Amino acid sequence: MEAQTPKVSVFETAEMVEMQIVKKKLVDAGIAGSIKNTYLNPLLSTPTATALKLEVNIHDEQKAFAIIDDYLRAKEN
Repeated sequence: MEAQTPKVSVFETAEMVEMQIVKKKLVDAGIAGSIKNTYLNPLLSTPTATALKLEVNIHDEQKAFAIIDDYLRAKEN
């Protein structure tokens, strides 16, 4: 059995539209990502501040951060 490569969270938002935009930018750059819905805490069943997290392979972390930084800078302008 092969060990799984760890996943790391690189982006968090409460907006699904923004999450899909960021995920598409990563996919276009060849980075696979998965969206985790963490809205409900499984132990307490209470909403958390940020509902969605985008996770990527740890080896893609730096490249993903660079793409996300570019997106966020462009969004501010």
